[in-house]
Amino acid sequence: MARELEGKVAVVTGASRGLGRAIAELFAAEGAQLALIDLKQHWVQAVADDIAAKGVNAIALAADVSNQAALRAAMDKTGREFGRIDILVNNAMWNRYDPIDEITPETFQRMAGVGMGGIVWGIQSAIQHMKDGGSIINIGSMAGRLGSPSALLYSGVKAGVDGMTRAASIELGALGIRVNAIAPSTVATEGVKAILTPEMFADRVAKSPLGRLGEERDIAQAALWLAGERATFVTGQSLAVDGGIGHAFYR
Repeated sequence: MARELEGKVAVVTGASRGLGRAIAELFAAEGAQLALIDLKQHWVQAVADDIAAKGVNAIALAADVSNQAALRAAMDKTGREFGRIDILVNNAMWNRYDPIDEITPETFQRMAGVGMGGIVWGIQSAIQHMKDGGSIINIGSMAGRLGSPSALLYSGVKAGVDGMTRAASIELGALGIRVNAIAPSTVATEGVKAILTPEMFADRVAKSPLGRLGEERDIAQAALWLAGERATFVTGQSLAVDGGIGHAFYR
């Protein structure tokens, strides 16, 4: 059976751990060549080495995605290395939960810079190397639709991801570039497990219609579908991968 992304070139930001790493590893298993981007090269070098050990071409690149010039340089290096870019996953995020009256300008600038600026600069840079169309996947969140205490900035940034996705899909459609987003609910990453108390974790599981939180593989599989040939007429969408929790208001 042919692998789904055979011969494709994919860029994944925030690829050193969590969702970014899971997406990169699944894309590699499906035949994609990879450029892995994170703030520090040594963070993603181990991931690139693991993927390369399985016979897949992968490079690790350092870039602050909130910095236009740095991200452009990483995309240009990818273009030189592989000849083109077919898939971009804008996954990088910097997050902090604060009550409204404790939000600082520094927190605002960092969260918006990474969570929204990273998408703007990522798309702007990657499309220069999308020679035959492509697929752009932005990682949003159900927090952009539902909201929660101390998440004013996070919810606002992730709502912005949905809006940018729709706008970019209209502008880039004529170039054969599809732009979609994935909106997960709480995913049981190591980072989430570290900040949720056992009581909070159990409460979120109890509110899920499927009786569990999302796993990294759930989001990676959704990204694979949006990146591949089965979704060639899908653009401008924000796909809720949330186990139905977005509809479970009365649980």
